[in-house]
Amino acid sequence: MAKSIFRAIAELEDQGKCGALCTIIQSQGSTPRHSSAKLLVFEDGTTLGSVGGGEVEARTIAEALLAIQEKKSRLLGYNMVNPQQGDPGICGGSVQIYVEPILLSPTIVIVGGGHVGKAVAHLARWLNYRVVVSDDRPEFCTPKANPDAQVFYQGDMKELPKQMQITAQTYLVLTTRGSSVDVEGLPALLDTRAAYIGIIGSKRRWSVTRKALVEIGIPAEKLDRIVSPIGLELNAETPEEIAVSIMAEIMMLHNGGSGQPMRIRK
Repeated sequence: MAKSIFRAIAELEDQGKCGALCTIIQSQGSTPRHSSAKLLVFEDGTTLGSVGGGEVEARTIAEALLAIQEKKSRLLGYNMVNPQQGDPGICGGSVQIYVEPILLSPTIVIVGGGHVGKAVAHLARWLNYRVVVSDDRPEFCTPKANPDAQVFYQGDMKELPKQMQITAQTYLVLTTRGSSVDVEGLPALLDTRAAYIGIIGSKRRWSVTRKALVEIGIPAEKLDRIVSPIGLELNAETPEEIAVSIMAEIMMLHNGGSGQPMRIRK
């Protein structure tokens, strides 16, 4: 079973998904499972392995899902003596379970592999993000055009959710060539769990795009998810400077930063 769990963890990384590994690190007395028993909890609540079943396992799964959401490990302790006092069993023993969230590198999906997209891909790869490039133009969606990308999806933006799994660890960066491309492709992206949807361009471009999306029936609350213009204000001009601005904003959101200068003290 241990080998199956470790294989499943490797598959999580390949698929860009998260999970939590729960391991009994100490047991005393009579318990269903003992030290080193493992339970892998997936984001959807399904599991592989066991730390004993019953109420202990149910509570552990609930804690594991919270650990994934909060991105923090936790140590659980359960006595199994008196259910009337809240214990999850009557075996007579006790266990300690270490819950370790498996948090993979976030994925940057760059829609539009032109000059700015290429610069974003280069910087994101250097920052150890998983880098995906998508473009409806075949010439921009190749390792030759974007050597820092690890995965390529050639096709229309609206097809992207069908081509890959977009999770809460996915950051969508739209460095597209025009508002018409965004209007056609954005509705499909707004129904995903993406952590971030940012669109390059001026305030006027986004105003035009938003108006067109409202006219085709996209609710305002969905459009409020979109960040545009994209990036932090750095007066950036070159593709490389714009890439720094974009990645700085994504890092700020992913790490829970404020974006304020370090010299400012709260």
